Amino acid sequence: MKITKDTLISDVLKINPNAVSILMSYGMGCLGCPSSQMETVGQAAAVHGIDADALLEKLNA
Repeated sequence: MKITKDTLISDVLKINPNAVSILMSYGMGCLGCPSSQMETVGQAAAVHGIDADALLEKLNA
């Protein structure tokens, strides 16, 4: 399954077992927070000032 900007962070963690380390390397340390579970990759990238396309490339690699 491909991860997109519209994929929820909670689903990313299920799809890609390496997602935790990838997201944390981008400064997203609050992966267990209830709000992060309801955020999309695009929303999380915007909040953290991250290039969503670069993040998606790593998450889908």
